[in-house]
Amino acid sequence: MRKKKCIAMLLAGGQGTRLYALTSNIAKPAVSFGSKYRIIDFTLSNCANSDIDTVGILTQYRPLILNEYIGNGEPWDLDRTDGGVHILSPYQAKGENRWYKGTADAIKQNLEFLTQFDSDHVLILSGDHIYKMDYSLMLDAHIAADADCTIAVIDVEQKDASRFGIMEYGDDMRIVGFEEKPKEPKSNHASMGVYIFKKDALVEELIKDSLDKTSTNDFGKDIIPKMLARKKRMFAYKFKGYWKDVGTVTSLWEANMDLLGSEPAMDLYGADKIYSRNESYPPLYVAKDGSMKNSLATAGCKVYGRVENSVLSEDVYIGKGSVIRNSVIMRGTHIGENTVIDYGMIDEYAHIGNGVKIGDENSGKDKIALIGRGKLIPDNEKIASGAIVEEEA
Repeated sequence: MRKKKCIAMLLAGGQGTRLYALTSNIAKPAVSFGSKYRIIDFTLSNCANSDIDTVGILTQYRPLILNEYIGNGEPWDLDRTDGGVHILSPYQAKGENRWYKGTADAIKQNLEFLTQFDSDHVLILSGDHIYKMDYSLMLDAHIAADADCTIAVIDVEQKDASRFGIMEYGDDMRIVGFEEKPKEPKSNHASMGVYIFKKDALVEELIKDSLDKTSTNDFGKDIIPKMLARKKRMFAYKFKGYWKDVGTVTSLWEANMDLLGSEPAMDLYGADKIYSRNESYPPLYVAKDGSMKNSLATAGCKVYGRVENSVLSEDVYIGKGSVIRNSVIMRGTHIGENTVIDYGMIDEYAHIGNGVKIGDENSGKDKIALIGRGKLIPDNEKIASGAIVEEEA
């Protein structure tokens, strides 16, 4: 097996409780996004576009759909015999049987995978962020600084800083302070949850952390602060592109809306395009009386009504006389006739009847009406803005 400069470990086992009905039966990285994608497509595509060809994907919560979607990794050019994509689920070891306790514990439980490849560095990623990033540039900076750990950082609004791990660093980018979700942030330099470690340094830290009975076994809460306390060489890498943590219904809706307009937040198609395992559907069809304005839709959609400022995934049906505004409609959903949806997020394979009213045109992004996967909404039903309707059992 040839030596590799860097391999990636992708944390994709989170439950995503703040997405409510969207993650009742699937892992957060498998949630639909941006018409033809799932959230995990962005991290996997970043790896492919950064020439990182070995990726271990750590799954745990409701992994079936995610595992099926990833498959052999072919859409992201990760179907390799020497490396490629590997699904890593919790397993029963001799004398123990336990779930991953935290992000660091998840990597620790897969040290065998980590050490079987002859690599100098390890890239740790999350599977629940929307962004395009060339990790090879970050790796170059990490190597040039002779860093034990490099953390990708993006500046956020000061009012939002308490939601993130916050760093302080000097002109040389060396990190001098780090707090996980501080009540009173000392800066607005937020961790993106993207780390590069020297492999030997990472293995050493994971083993030490596993022996600490007081640890929560988390990178942000434990590993990073302990490395700083031991004066390890830790550097920030500043990222200036678009990045969105889609951990809430509002942020997921915002990220979808950011793809619309004449100047979308990201170019999904250029040389560093985002890849997906898109099923084969017939072309998009917009009927004579149908219309689409400032919206995204992909193959298999049939639009007989009016769609404005919205995102439709594959095989969505919009009935005659229906109006969809400021909404995200995920794959396989059927919407009947004369139905109005404003500021709604409809999960996969829902069936919305005729004459239904969902949400309110004056509600705004903080009161998204959420309809769960496979849910049937009867004719003439009214769903209030901000309501959460769980999927069928």
